[in-house]
Amino acid sequence: MWQPWVKENARLKYVGIVDALEDDIKNGLVARGERLPSQRVIAQAVGVDLTTVTRAFNEARRRNLVDASPGRGTFVRKGFEVGGVVSQRQPFVDLGMNTPPQLESMDFRKHFAQGMSDILSHAGGMLNLQYQDSSGSDFDRKVAAGWLQPRIENVDPDRILVTAGAQTALYAICNLLLQPGDVLVAGDMTYPGLKAVAVQMGLHLQGLSMDCHGIVPDAFEKACVENAPKAIYLVPNIDNPTTATLPDDRRADLVRLARKYGVTILEDDPYWPLLKTKTTALASLGPDITWHIATLSKCATPALRVAYVVAPGTAQARQLAATLRATVLMAPPLMCALASRWIAEGLLAKIIGQIRAENAARQTLASQHLGPAIAADRNGHHAWLHLPDHWQADGFARQAEWAGVAVVPASAFAVGPNTTNAVRISLGVTPDRTILENGLALLARLLAPGMSSIKTIV
Repeated sequence: MWQPWVKENARLKYVGIVDALEDDIKNGLVARGERLPSQRVIAQAVGVDLTTVTRAFNEARRRNLVDASPGRGTFVRKGFEVGGVVSQRQPFVDLGMNTPPQLESMDFRKHFAQGMSDILSHAGGMLNLQYQDSSGSDFDRKVAAGWLQPRIENVDPDRILVTAGAQTALYAICNLLLQPGDVLVAGDMTYPGLKAVAVQMGLHLQGLSMDCHGIVPDAFEKACVENAPKAIYLVPNIDNPTTATLPDDRRADLVRLARKYGVTILEDDPYWPLLKTKTTALASLGPDITWHIATLSKCATPALRVAYVVAPGTAQARQLAATLRATVLMAPPLMCALASRWIAEGLLAKIIGQIRAENAARQTLASQHLGPAIAADRNGHHAWLHLPDHWQADGFARQAEWAGVAVVPASAFAVGPNTTNAVRISLGVTPDRTILENGLALLARLLAPGMSSIKTIV
């Protein structure tokens, strides 16, 4: 049976108990499925009260370390099921899912419940439970225009569509503009959702060379000359996964080249609200050739499932509305109304400010543990970790998962053969900084020379 102890330097006693248990599980000193001592025995062994041990057990359950069985006790988790196969190990720290921090202090429970109640209690509020136009209500599009004004000046609400998330918008735009076999270009490291769209639609996705500032314009022009792409996809700010933000001169070059060669720009810009120093959207530089997508999922919460699309013109907006009508019909009206309410009341801006501040604190932790090997934007919630020569990205990701941390290797983002030796680390999904720091510390240990074999960490 586990011999309880308290890990030194833990910020709180109960956290130290859980940290000690987690270390012993990872190091094989406690077997999967083993029953833990009673809370009273643990309290006596480490010299704390029962309340502290109860908090420790709750924290252990939250980390997915243990399962409680009424009348039988608490047991170390045996594993989890994936595709019908039970694994004996699972990630304790999720640094793979790229979402903004969702902290208790942000009061999402209150904001969702109160906002929906207020919407439905007002005159006409019940209309948000009915079918609506596929492009969104007039009110929601006008509110969206005001929210987008700082990045795209004087945008006409008639050019805006309200969609059920950025992925829905991206698929609908590609479905409208492209045919199977068409060439679509993007950075050689790109958003996996775009790769999924290309596979589903039978598009030829071609990668463009990137540097620390994003897509290289010369590579784009070379692709235009040789392959005649129909569209270029880019994430201009805090790129996913590389975190690069396109400089102004490069944005102008890309727009100029797109005009020259008749290429449509697909601008996916989820992270603009997180920037401290604001940038100019490509939709402002080339409004007639750019489709701009602005989602709330990455700057507020994925639960809203609301994204705004700015079409090049009103005619194109109507065409996209027809595509949306044939696929998802409409964005969820109640969520759209809630998003508009948060924007109008200033609550969305407050939430974004809280997320930006939390991201900065978490990026500081990442920098402290991983040092100059990471590329990151201080206000974003992911980082791009370049690995040393003794590691390959896929192997490092497997090793990290075995040890208890989920990260995403470069191969998940690669367009064509992968030559990039890096992994994406997402800092937002962990519920607090203590859990995040545990995961970062483990990654730092794995990066050390000689840590390329699974046997060295058991």
